[in-house]
Amino acid sequence: MLRSRGVLRRKKESEDELQAQLQYSQIELARVRGELSQLKNEQDGVIREAETTAEENTKAVLKGAARFLQSLAAEQTTLLDRVQREYGGHPVLSDLMDITHANAQMARKAQGIAVMCGAPLGRRNQPASVYDVVRSAQSQIRNFQRVEIMQPSGIALKASAVAPVALAVAELLDNAASFSQADAPIEVTFRQVQQNLCIIIDDAGVGMGDEERQRATALLSGDDVPRLSQLGTQPKFGFPVIGLIARQYGFKVDVTGVSRYGGVRAVVLLPEELWTMEETPSAPDTAPVSSIRPMESRSPSRTANGLPKRGPRVASIGDSPSADQPARRSVRRRGTGSLGALQRGAQTGRDVASLDAPMSEGSDNA
Repeated sequence: MLRSRGVLRRKKESEDELQAQLQYSQIELARVRGELSQLKNEQDGVIREAETTAEENTKAVLKGAARFLQSLAAEQTTLLDRVQREYGGHPVLSDLMDITHANAQMARKAQGIAVMCGAPLGRRNQPASVYDVVRSAQSQIRNFQRVEIMQPSGIALKASAVAPVALAVAELLDNAASFSQADAPIEVTFRQVQQNLCIIIDDAGVGMGDEERQRATALLSGDDVPRLSQLGTQPKFGFPVIGLIARQYGFKVDVTGVSRYGGVRAVVLLPEELWTMEETPSAPDTAPVSSIRPMESRSPSRTANGLPKRGPRVASIGDSPSADQPARRSVRRRGTGSLGALQRGAQTGRDVASLDAPMSEGSDNA
């Protein structure tokens, strides 16, 4: 009996000792787990900080390079414009226009990279017709001939909205042209819905699946801004750039619709704060009396029979120039008309590009 009690006492003591060791081990395990969690959090913070620093450094380098390319593109555009004005009737005009068109595409790509890296857009001082803004966007894509624009009546974008809307529409037109056949049409229409102005782009290209629509919606909202390292070796800046400027300037872009051709319908929705009605130019006043050329009072000479003599013919203002001032040759190569008209309508876009481009300082921007 006494022996059984001794065994039970030693068993209880062993159990108590084991219980104490178990509690100590659990406490130590919890402490180690806490330290590991803290170390993991610190490591994640260091990694995030390193990624952020690398991203900012990469953006700074790319932004400087893009701004330098923009300044070169602006200088080249100015030079080409001067050459075209000076040699407007020369057969080489068509080639100069092709070079100008390629230069406009390069400037748009550089502008998109700069915006993706945090560079601001330029700003105009005057409103511009929404038709001219879309024409300027049309002139910045490769297959501009496929774009058909329906002209609205009397709608203009406010000065602050000209540059961002032009860039956003250019990216959407480029996307529509890239994902459709070479002969497929791209239609641009305008519609006022309540207090909003909608720029609608319909293409006949390949539609998007549900997953692609969700991804595009996230990018165009501006909430999901990918890192530069996530854009891949052949980066596509279009939708991320549109999302950034749309969120910054207060308009919306949607590409979830289906066009009547079965392709994608893109809608740029501009609230009333970004557009206005064009000012109707007032009728020209009548010319003042002082600006009217007085007639010379001359008494015609007469013959011996009293008949007036025929004098030399006086050339009118609209007659052909004299030999000292030869008329400019009007030689035009075939195929220059459409691109020339396009560039005249795209002058607004050139003004915007000149505002976006920084001063050409190669040592600072290179």
